Amino acid sequence: MQLGRDFIRALKQLTAERGLTPEVIASSLEAALISAYKKYQGGNQNVEVHIDLESGNVSICEVKLVVEDVKQPDIEISLDDVQKMGYTDVLINEYIRIEVNPEDFGRIAAQTARQVIIQKLKDAERQIIFEEFSGRVGDLVNGVIFKAENDQVLVRLNDRTEAILPREERIISEAYVPGERLKFYLLDVRQTTRGPRIVVSRTHPGLLRKLMELEVPEIQEGIIEIKGIVREAGTRAKVAVQTLDSNVDPVGACVGNGGARIKSISQELSNEKIDVIIWSSDPLTFIRNALSPAKIVKIEPVLEQDKAVTVYARPDQLSLAIGKAGQNVRLAARLTGWKIDIKALEPDRMPTLQDIFQDIID
Repeated sequence: MQLGRDFIRALKQLTAERGLTPEVIASSLEAALISAYKKYQGGNQNVEVHIDLESGNVSICEVKLVVEDVKQPDIEISLDDVQKMGYTDVLINEYIRIEVNPEDFGRIAAQTARQVIIQKLKDAERQIIFEEFSGRVGDLVNGVIFKAENDQVLVRLNDRTEAILPREERIISEAYVPGERLKFYLLDVRQTTRGPRIVVSRTHPGLLRKLMELEVPEIQEGIIEIKGIVREAGTRAKVAVQTLDSNVDPVGACVGNGGARIKSISQELSNEKIDVIIWSSDPLTFIRNALSPAKIVKIEPVLEQDKAVTVYARPDQLSLAIGKAGQNVRLAARLTGWKIDIKALEPDRMPTLQDIFQDIID
């Protein structure tokens, strides 16, 4: 049976373009033809198929055991029948390969070959995509929203690759409009039976980290180190930084002239407010910095609890320290890893006559 030289040439060209070897295709095609032949014959034959990648010839053989009394005709053949076929040197209990070329099977073989090649090319494409993106988990990627309906948001990363933006990875205040180009954090890549499943995020702290690395040269160069990031995506974030060069102000470098750098990052994150604070190895100093922009009067550790403090702020700074719906203190606690209880510190006052008389009575 012939697949044809044109078919073989097309096969080689196609596989070369997609990074597959003809041998891989031939092996899969041989397995598929064995299955197709058994289905065509309606039996349980032992079948061998070989494809010559130079000529396009396909040989199909049924492998049968030579016996005296045939009980399983699909896999056995009598010695008399073998000898009638011209095999005179075969003995009982030996296996014989009988080449077959059934009518109409050529059409089935061609259809099978086409299906196998299409499937193999799909598999190869999926593997290429998986290998391209599996090594980039944690990277910043650009994408275009191409579907946002029925609670499903899909992102096109390139001409052949799509990613999922799950509900929990979306900024609540953002409306995802088809055609809109955004930056994403590559969260996860998994191989599935339907191809790679790529998940991206707009809420992950890593997205803010990557944007800062992109926008602040001192971070790229290792002069400034990001020690921690916490986010309530779309509303507020806190970033702790330290400098490895005493001549460089880490907060000033991250904010930029006139706030240009941090504004650019904020705009990319749906105008998320970003507090850049100085990291400190002293936990009390770090907590004070983390509660910025509020001014803190004093901090006292709670001796009965592990990693807990009471923070005192003047009444006019109390709401700023706590933040809207407790957001500022909540983010500061997450950033530092300490439980923070904020209390108002009443201003000192001169004792009144009532205070003096009360002291005398006591």
